[in-house]
Amino acid sequence: MNRRSKWFWLILVLAFALVLTACGPSETEEPTDEPTAEPTDEPTDEPTAEPTDVIEPIATIRIWADDTRSAILQELTDDFLVAYQVEVIVEEVASIRDNFVVAAPAGEGPDIFVGAHDWLGQVVASGLVLPIDLGDKAALFTDPALTGCTYAGELYCMPYATENLGFFYNTDLIDTPPTTWDELVQMGKDLQDAGEVDYGFVLSGTTYDAFPLQTAFGGYIFGRDADGNFNPNDLGVDSDGMIAAGDFMAQMVADGLMPETTDWDTAHVLFETGEVPFLMAGPWALDRIRAAGVPYAITTFPAGPAGEGLPFAGVQGFFVNAFSENPLLAQAFLTEFVATDEVMLALLEAGNRPSALIAVNESVDDPDLAALGVAGANAIPMPAIPEMGSVWGSWGDAITLILTGEQDAATALANAGAQIRDLIGGALAGMVNVPGDWQDEVGCAGDWAPDCEITALTEDGGLYTGEFELIAGDYQGKVALDGSWGVNYGVDGAQDGDNCTFSMAADGTVVFTFDPETHLLTIGGDATSDNCGGE
Repeated sequence: MNRRSKWFWLILVLAFALVLTACGPSETEEPTDEPTAEPTDEPTDEPTAEPTDVIEPIATIRIWADDTRSAILQELTDDFLVAYQVEVIVEEVASIRDNFVVAAPAGEGPDIFVGAHDWLGQVVASGLVLPIDLGDKAALFTDPALTGCTYAGELYCMPYATENLGFFYNTDLIDTPPTTWDELVQMGKDLQDAGEVDYGFVLSGTTYDAFPLQTAFGGYIFGRDADGNFNPNDLGVDSDGMIAAGDFMAQMVADGLMPETTDWDTAHVLFETGEVPFLMAGPWALDRIRAAGVPYAITTFPAGPAGEGLPFAGVQGFFVNAFSENPLLAQAFLTEFVATDEVMLALLEAGNRPSALIAVNESVDDPDLAALGVAGANAIPMPAIPEMGSVWGSWGDAITLILTGEQDAATALANAGAQIRDLIGGALAGMVNVPGDWQDEVGCAGDWAPDCEITALTEDGGLYTGEFELIAGDYQGKVALDGSWGVNYGVDGAQDGDNCTFSMAADGTVVFTFDPETHLLTIGGDATSDNCGGE
């Protein structure tokens, strides 16, 4: 008997039990089809009567969601109660993953929670979530969405939205977008020569935001094994394709076609003011680009020697708690009530992200979201393996060194590859760091470097502390463990939480104190922080 049949029969049994209960009138009341109370304007603790029999739930499922999804899910609860005699309770929860990994084993977690696909490495390895069987409905979902929710060959979340970069171009400056990176270079040079733009291209980052260019040259981060799973032993940061992409980017900088800066906000301002004709950006930038009034369109990425440039894909989905007492009912709620065009469209409109359902994407009225869906049709799911957290720092540092001309691509990426392999192998196990935009001020090779030994904290009486001399200014950072981003803590000690911000009114000493029990970082000394305590 397959999983779908099991929950069907379970629901049938539960419904039959309800019928038996309903058929036997109580000793004190006659059965009636009429409401038990007349409408009244007086306050009452009783539920509002409907012109139907009151349905007594015979089971309950609980859902944790954020403020974007909770209201939409709440609208489904009445229908599910009518259909299955099962009550659905939707709770709005912050820091869902942090709370779930603690609550679930204790039997206090939800039956369903909403999260990102790159949580899979942690929650699957810990045995906290169950596989999900979509049955025939699997054919209704996009391939990137299903792939992102798949771990070790099994589907562990039901996807509802995807997100990826798209290729934006200024329609006043560009009639037909480039199909190759060589064409982009020529278009950019022509516009520069005509005095219409300052730069022909700009990057808004060194890693995630530059990935579509790197993949066009054959670059990759992790290869896959024979079963299609990401292989942590096949690291591609220093592959021939990544080196070729690095050389290409360095040449654009050397030719004056592209600035060496990769600041996200600067790149967007350049595009929004018409000073650069192209930008690789995601749906999270739509509001500001629209508000700027720049004429634009979105298309797929230019191709390179290795073919089409491909972005990373992020997937949002619904997970079923392995400790749930009603896992089959939870799956029924997802497959029968959430995986519908109407609900998926509502989730799309609330989250401003392309849907995981093919039909919804095809019917969406927003041309930008539709175009982003096309741009991400072949996107590469962000590797959900724990080793991915060891990649970001060294990868980003290498690209920065290439763009600034401090190292050639082969050298910078070879060093990055060696550093990442050391991290994956546990060379920096036990390191506690506070990477942020302050690190280059104290001697690190770059900012946001979780593996910089200069800024590592030292253990003192069960706490980890560090004192550093900083010039006046505003800064931000967060705690990272073991020299990578795999485990990191931000505001309120939340895993992957917001950055802690702090200010130095004058040159002086900043003091960091990290409590490994609470995961809280406090910032003091001559620094003040509004969101991470102080001393």
